Amino acid sequence: MLEKNREYEALVTDYTAEGQGIAHIEGCAVFLPNAVAGERVLVRIEKAGKTWAAGKIVRILEKSPHRVNRECPVAKLCGGCDFWHMDYAEETRLKAERVRTCLNRLAGEQLEAMPILAVPDCHGYRNKAQYPVARDKGRAYAGFFRAGTHTVVENKRCLILPEETDAVKDTVMDYVNQNQVSVYDETTHKGLLRHIYVRRGAVSGQILVCLVCNGEKLPRVDALVERLKKIPGFTTLVLSVNTKKGNAVLGDKFITLYGPGYIEDTLCGLSFRLSPRSFYQVNHTQAERLYKAAIDLAGITKDDTVLDLYCGVGTITLAMASAAGKVIGVEVIPQAVEDARENARRNGIRNAEFFCGDAGQAALKLEENGVRPDVITVDPPRKGLNADAIEAITRMNPRRLVYISCDPATLARDVALLKEKGFALQSAQAADLFPRCAHVETVVLLSKGEVDSKKIRVEFSLEDMDMSEFQDGATYPQIKEYVLEHTGLKVSNLYISQIKRKCGIEVGKNYNLPKSEDSRQPQCPPEKEKAIREAFKYFGMI
Repeated sequence: MLEKNREYEALVTDYTAEGQGIAHIEGCAVFLPNAVAGERVLVRIEKAGKTWAAGKIVRILEKSPHRVNRECPVAKLCGGCDFWHMDYAEETRLKAERVRTCLNRLAGEQLEAMPILAVPDCHGYRNKAQYPVARDKGRAYAGFFRAGTHTVVENKRCLILPEETDAVKDTVMDYVNQNQVSVYDETTHKGLLRHIYVRRGAVSGQILVCLVCNGEKLPRVDALVERLKKIPGFTTLVLSVNTKKGNAVLGDKFITLYGPGYIEDTLCGLSFRLSPRSFYQVNHTQAERLYKAAIDLAGITKDDTVLDLYCGVGTITLAMASAAGKVIGVEVIPQAVEDARENARRNGIRNAEFFCGDAGQAALKLEENGVRPDVITVDPPRKGLNADAIEAITRMNPRRLVYISCDPATLARDVALLKEKGFALQSAQAADLFPRCAHVETVVLLSKGEVDSKKIRVEFSLEDMDMSEFQDGATYPQIKEYVLEHTGLKVSNLYISQIKRKCGIEVGKNYNLPKSEDSRQPQCPPEKEKAIREAFKYFGMI
């Protein structure tokens, strides 16, 4: 076991999923922020466990040719970006390698290389921002959370955002300070303004401003609107009411204070309406390239029915509509489904239907009603597909399954599960939609090869189906896998159930309880509790 506060020499050999460097010292994995693979460094151990440790680089002894001077002055403090300390070639290499490694290790593939769609420019690409607000010495300010904390780091100019987005942030904060608008405090649950949410259309230039508040009223709204009108593209102001404790940014109630309550943008030649809750890829240029790759892989014909699970506002669903006989989109967020239907109408697309429901439950319901899509596309959240979705996909037996993923680990897990059901991975490609950030997208094609061509065409109306909305938590194996992938720690069902109870999450009545009051159970160590809680947050359970 390494000694805390002691310094060691080490060679950085790899990266974690979050982009931290990994070194091995005396058989112990040491995680190092701001490291570049290939560097020899002097490390101070800040936290030490039995098999892993967290360290800090004291001095770089042998510098990597991929290390660069950071363009962003707050990059080491802000938790928004991860890779301003390395060149873009190294960033794309590590992202592609992460996807390849996950598919090989978790899905049993033997991929020798992984192509990646790189960006032409890392600056100003992000069309959405969520700024938390804070107050210090009587002055309110906005920025981004420091990594692993809820401490707000002020950032005058975020390099991955358009200038107009930061201009909105500055305008709102001037209004807050001049009108003494209170700022939300997580500890006391008091104060009004929680987040500034900004969405900008990459093509239209239209800007949606959504202020997330611990209440339903803002003072002097007219004065704020007049200020915002000076920003090119400002279109609408919405108030999102979030009076709940916890980490969720947007609330469930939205009040339009100015404009239509949404903006419009163009993607893949189609016009889309975007509300605050609508899912829309944050990198417009890369999203078009990613969707084109997905559509090419789908190989759609005019005789095909396409099912798009986790469809958001219908971007890829509607992009596929012109090539297909019929497209069906499923999304759990009601506001996004309303936008998807409106997007179909405004683009004159008549062969698309959308409905609201959990993807897995909806797919099972469709299958029970005789729907047999020829092609299925999925673009799930980070937790990946649930058991219902995989079961429904298997029963539907599509000719092709196109899977877009924002998490290589859950993608690889799902590919392994689908392979058990008879699918085979035909192709895989990474896509960098988040330059300077650790996340990476992947699009893969799976199929069963020869499938039954004697499918029965079923005429149906989605309006006649009774679809309910469901929310699913992660399974114990999913939580274990996430913790192992992100921290290197192994956790037991017992530890997970203990932390579930601490967090107020329902556990089976007698699940992992001691057999008698005198029985002693090992208690979850603090470092494993922290890792389990992070998994709960990741899967939206807390």
